[in-house]
Amino acid sequence: MAAVIGSALTFGLHAAEAAEAIASDPSCFASFSGYLNSSLEDCPLRYGPLTLYGNIDGGYGYEQWGAPVGPYADKPNYAIVRNSAARQWLWAPNAISTSVVGVTLTQKIFDEWRLIGVAEAGFNPYSFRLINGPQSLADNNFHPTPNQRTAFDSSRAGQWDNSQGFLGISHPAFGTLTFGRTNSLTTSAIGAYDPVASVAFSQLGFSALYSGYGASPTARVNTALTYRLTYQGVRFAAQTQIGGYGDGNAATAQYQVLVGARFGDLSFDAIGGYAQNAAMLSSYSGAPLPPGYDPNSIVRATLGNTGGLALLARYDWKPFRFYMGYVYSRTGDPTESYPYGFSTIAEGIVVPPGAVTTNAYALPRVLSTAWTGLRYAVSAKLDLGAGVYWETQNDYLAPPATCAGSGIATSSGKCAGGRYSYSVMVTYRPVKRIVLYAGVMSSNAYGGVASGFQRSQNIDPTVGVRFQF
Repeated sequence: MAAVIGSALTFGLHAAEAAEAIASDPSCFASFSGYLNSSLEDCPLRYGPLTLYGNIDGGYGYEQWGAPVGPYADKPNYAIVRNSAARQWLWAPNAISTSVVGVTLTQKIFDEWRLIGVAEAGFNPYSFRLINGPQSLADNNFHPTPNQRTAFDSSRAGQWDNSQGFLGISHPAFGTLTFGRTNSLTTSAIGAYDPVASVAFSQLGFSALYSGYGASPTARVNTALTYRLTYQGVRFAAQTQIGGYGDGNAATAQYQVLVGARFGDLSFDAIGGYAQNAAMLSSYSGAPLPPGYDPNSIVRATLGNTGGLALLARYDWKPFRFYMGYVYSRTGDPTESYPYGFSTIAEGIVVPPGAVTTNAYALPRVLSTAWTGLRYAVSAKLDLGAGVYWETQNDYLAPPATCAGSGIATSSGKCAGGRYSYSVMVTYRPVKRIVLYAGVMSSNAYGGVASGFQRSQNIDPTVGVRFQF
């Protein structure tokens, strides 16, 4: 989950519509300073129905236990993960939001009907490569712990539209219908209910585990049919996946439904979802490689049927915003086994025969995540945010095996345990297109969640700058 500059759907419907309604003011391009102090709506990079936009986020920080950033990864180990190895100062891309470049389409068809679309790609601003989670995992096949680079199981897999890429139609009264590569409903919504919405300083923003209900790659659907409707402050949305692995999806089927509303200063959403045969990928990390395969193009997979419920709320009170959320997810064994392997969502990256685990959840894993926090608008340009996040899992180790040990020495990752983090962030906007930021998150794992880790805590003080166009 991975965090982005916001839902590209929302951007496509609102920012592009504003760009169509308001002609670009030539004066905003008269000087560089004038351009920097113009908003995306006031001065869009628009040609006809198309609007180009982007977000470049770069920074520098310290990892209490970090690893070199992989060229296809989007970020350092802001939170504690298995390949955290050594204290280090390092360049830290995408700390408050993923760097992206995209195009929105909004074209009036007739009356109030519009043709809409989005094509958006996320990239690493230091390597200038498209984010490719499966490739980052495959790259670590030659790098056993503790010599790994950062690598993440991600729904972004090197595609030109690795964030989103869809077309649809929209009407203010009848809603919006889209088809194509689309954020899941949970992924689109969860950032608006995160008190420290960012990649480096939020447990929710760092990992898509929560919006994917236990399976990070399902945070985006490559062939999603999505319908959204808002009526008098009440929201409804439904999403279904068309096709399976062969169509670039990380599951063979996926469904989500959202119901929400905004009444005055109170906003809330409830989202339920289910994914069948969700594929969670990992590298070999020094384990024996199967003969006859290019080590740069293979990964291992664990399959599971996963689903859950997200309950999200936010209350605005003068300069304060208060946040609260809860995500329940349950993962069981998959419906199918795939003994001969399958192709992943990344072109050229495969799971070979014998590298598919289908019995990891004989006893289902139940993952519960809760958070709370607030933001304070000190001024029109300065914001402060703070949040606390908790994650707990049950003991799903099948008998006769039993759990022993504690912390990183816990006998199995299936033992009961959890993760908690707390963070603060300050953002300052000197001009409309630039945000300066600083923050820190302390991430801590314990019990089964810490099993096999090299360390159980990470702290990531980071500063940076984000530019939007």
